[in-house]
Amino acid sequence: MKKIIFTIPARADIRRVDRDTAMRILTTLHRFAKTGEGDIKRLQGDSSELRLRVGDYRVRFSEEPPDALLIHSVRHRSEAYR
Repeated sequence: MKKIIFTIPARADIRRVDRDTAMRILTTLHRFAKTGEGDIKRLQGDSSELRLRVGDYRVRFSEEPPDALLIHSVRHRSEAYR
């Protein structure tokens, strides 16, 4: 299982979300870290970032060696790509 590391801005983002949605996001992240399953896409451009879709929310992250996920942001889809 990969280790999940939140940046300080990502922690603030997850605190702004209501509790039920936050739990759904964390459960989906945990499942992805454990099995690699999820709605994942690589972002366009030179970025090595990926995004995980959880309902109307997008989790932007990168895979860091060895076996870690660095979470950059957790935002609603209307704000995620700005």
